[in-house]
Amino acid sequence: MSEWPLRGAFPHQHGDGRGLMDRIQAQLRDRIEEAVEMAALKLMVDLRAATARPAPESTSTTDRTEFETTSRALLAWLRDVYVAELPPELRPHFHEVEAAAGEQPAGRLAGQVWLARRLPDYWQRLERYQRRYAAERLANPGEAGWLKRLFG
Repeated sequence: MSEWPLRGAFPHQHGDGRGLMDRIQAQLRDRIEEAVEMAALKLMVDLRAATARPAPESTSTTDRTEFETTSRALLAWLRDVYVAELPPELRPHFHEVEAAAGEQPAGRLAGQVWLARRLPDYWQRLERYQRRYAAERLANPGEAGWLKRLFG
């Protein structure tokens, strides 16, 4: 019987030079990004259904651009809602984390990770905020969003 080449309880982590905290940060970032993208895709499908447009296609560059725009708009909106409810003494720390992460959307995702690590009800709020955002957008589905009005 051959021996398993990797030792330890978690062989999938071998070869990953990051420490535990870095891996946790990366996992949180991936989960948040995935949640935002899934909510944006659902919203995009619902908006198209409400306006009798066809469902998005994975091969369409136009649909991909619309998806990315919708995801970024949702992420920006989530940021604003969370910051509005954040205690004033924590806001400077939040802004530092966003600024340190650099360009968008990386900065906004870093801010969301920071929030997820500090707010015990982060995921419940995220779901509630996503539903609120979708309801607001679906209330008038024919109206162009602020990014669409800005970029044409």
